Amino acid sequence: MGAAGVVGADADASAVCVVDARNKLGEVPVWDVREQALYWVDIEGRLLLRFTPATGEVRRWTMPERIACFALREKGGLIVAFASGLALYDLDRATIDWIARPEAHIPTNRFNEGKCDRKGRFWAGTMDDRLREHTGALYRVDLDLTVHKVLDGIGISNSTVWSLADDAFYFADTLDGAIFRFDYDHETGTISNRRQIVDLKGTGIGPDGSTIDTEGYLWNAQWDGWRLARYAPDGRLDRTVDLPVQKPTSCMFGGPSLRTLYVTSAIWDHTPDELTRQPHAGGLFALDVGVGGVPEPRFAG
Repeated sequence: MGAAGVVGADADASAVCVVDARNKLGEVPVWDVREQALYWVDIEGRLLLRFTPATGEVRRWTMPERIACFALREKGGLIVAFASGLALYDLDRATIDWIARPEAHIPTNRFNEGKCDRKGRFWAGTMDDRLREHTGALYRVDLDLTVHKVLDGIGISNSTVWSLADDAFYFADTLDGAIFRFDYDHETGTISNRRQIVDLKGTGIGPDGSTIDTEGYLWNAQWDGWRLARYAPDGRLDRTVDLPVQKPTSCMFGGPSLRTLYVTSAIWDHTPDELTRQPHAGGLFALDVGVGGVPEPRFAG
């Protein structure tokens, strides 16, 4: 089932810019339940950022290269997919312990989206940095730091999400305008039986990063769509939520009760005139969509 169908926009959910970050490519928000803070990255700005809502403090760490995605680690620090490879990163000492550079032989590729599953394994996908070819792949980092290729033939990896029952895996290829659902074996960390459930090809809208809510629905940030979309597990479009920015990039539930939906965004290639019409492009937004989320797992390796 695709996403075709007439569904009205949600006029009740109003997005507030909580950090006017002006990120060129803000991405992958991660809510830390322990710190009650939201981490995210500016890929092109080579930044890791942290927002603490209780105080309004925003902290920034400059990275040695583009940082594509990350997960908080049970042992402290982060597991990171830098543009060039996978590594453990110590925030206090600013040190890198490289795990692997699985695509060093493809200089036109870089890492993009990634998250942890509920076994504490880290999944990260790559993309063609020229936005043209299907040279990317999806990798899984196990707890012993071994790296396994799970999927290949990808244009732009996005939307790494697991169902609440851990029996399905959702993944988007933004280059194809598609969101796929796979059967998922939680014990082995394997995926099978791919089927396309959302088709946005030809609409000018790209499915970007996603999260899941407590009802098992997928929230997807839609690049060039000025909106979030909520999809049922079968891909049926449940509703859309308008945003004040053209290029939302990802979303994550946070806050004390996990009922605030945070959304990252990008300035990317906007002209000065376009930025006049969306002055908070590249900002971090927060909104109440009437449902909550689930805690984000930490990397257990």
